[in-house]
Amino acid sequence: MGTSQPPMQTGPHVIIHDATPQRSQFGLQQQTLNPTDPSFLGSHSRQSSSATVTGDDPAASSRTSGTYAGTPGDYEKDRRNTTTDYLGGTFSFNPSAASSQLGLNSSSNEKSNHDGHMSGGAGNHSPEDSDIEGAPGHHHHQKGHQDPYDPSRPKLHLRERLKHFTWAWYTLCMSTGGLSLLIAAQPHSFPGLRQIGMAVYIINLIIFVLLTSLQVTRFLLHPGTFKASLTHPREGFFFPTFFLSIATIITSTHKYGTPVGGEPSVDLVWVLHIAFWIYLVLATAVAVGQYSFLFSQKRSFSLSTMMPTWILPIFPIMLSGTIAAVISGSQPAHRSIVVICAGLTCQGLGVAVAFMMYAHMVGRLMSVGLPDREHRPGLFMCVGPPSFTALAFLGMAQGLPRDFDHDMDGLMDAGQIKTMAIIGAVFLWALAFWWFFIGVLAVLASRPKYFHLGWWASVFPNTGFTLATISIGNAFKSDAVLWVGTGMSICLLGTYLFVLGHHVRAVVVQDICYPGRDEDVEDH
Repeated sequence: MGTSQPPMQTGPHVIIHDATPQRSQFGLQQQTLNPTDPSFLGSHSRQSSSATVTGDDPAASSRTSGTYAGTPGDYEKDRRNTTTDYLGGTFSFNPSAASSQLGLNSSSNEKSNHDGHMSGGAGNHSPEDSDIEGAPGHHHHQKGHQDPYDPSRPKLHLRERLKHFTWAWYTLCMSTGGLSLLIAAQPHSFPGLRQIGMAVYIINLIIFVLLTSLQVTRFLLHPGTFKASLTHPREGFFFPTFFLSIATIITSTHKYGTPVGGEPSVDLVWVLHIAFWIYLVLATAVAVGQYSFLFSQKRSFSLSTMMPTWILPIFPIMLSGTIAAVISGSQPAHRSIVVICAGLTCQGLGVAVAFMMYAHMVGRLMSVGLPDREHRPGLFMCVGPPSFTALAFLGMAQGLPRDFDHDMDGLMDAGQIKTMAIIGAVFLWALAFWWFFIGVLAVLASRPKYFHLGWWASVFPNTGFTLATISIGNAFKSDAVLWVGTGMSICLLGTYLFVLGHHVRAVVVQDICYPGRDEDVEDH
């Protein structure tokens, strides 16, 4: 058995070549793959083995064919026929499937790696999308299959594209709303700046209505996609971005509904108060409900696939503290204290869960390294929790009534609380600073080639980081820190325009809203 075996071919068949085959107890070949081997990472290969899927049965072939393009953990397979553990480094054929149609072609795929990009869910498409799969440079697994990264791929009509209009589109609304808030908070203003911010705020409202209309249209035209979008192991994590968009609208409404140097109207104060409590209830439902659903699933979310999007379900309730920080100062004293207490509670829950997720994120980075290049902008999501918590601490302390005395001892406690808030804010700002540069260096080391909606992660969380910097500058009355905040704001504006330009281009050339190119495929 130590000699090379000739190729075997039967109907839908597997061709396996192995210079050093070993016979298992079932008489089948078993090959060990090392995911840390550069040859494996580059082309899912070993030096002495290769296999090619072919077959005359398209249905059988479609069940077993898959695409792997450079990152362990995403090879699509029929779990009844094969078992794969890329972290453990084993790859075995089940003895009950000696004639299964499994495919790897290591020698022919050296050119298909395209610098480590994972195609994004080969084998995870719905039946309607089964004509599209793969990644740039990958061979077609059967007749009629198209590479979604092939520039000559067929164009689709709006109806088909709307099926892939995912929840992640709300990251555009979040980022635009964050930009309007940032404009309103600028320490160095000029004539017309507020009007520009007002225009951005109105544009954000239009974007929100448009996105929501298109999302509803998607669910109506394609029955079943609503439930599928919420339960999908990747797109489902973007569902909270809908509520984050609402949070930016509430806070921006306070900023631009209040006259410069004046107080908001009584009606606006009431509307914001009611909106805060409704938002808090919905955000709590998302935080508890979505994580409960994830915990109850039989599906395993392994550490190797951990992404910052796992933090998103706790983000809406964490933003409750940010809303409280913005609106509390304009509320009557008795309502202000209640709003601040609720906001502080939600902020504490949000940042605590985020810190637990940080442990998983660092564990993933230490064990399997950085995400593949297309998903590295998502690392900026880790900047958000400490940034928005620092912003909330300072804002809520500022919103306390001046005569606040929580223990009724005759001493005003507002000043002491403000001091504690500044200390905590600086502490958290440093953590956001660390995560920010981790993300910057990761992206610069391997820049994304194809646009994904995850690029917006480089805008919204960093908006919180910039706002926290400006708030700390105001707290310390430091003009130097405020100028740093202004410089960060200019950089963030450039980032927003850069991502927006690529977003528009991707829509026009059908790089997104296309089978295999969106968050409705699993490619982590």
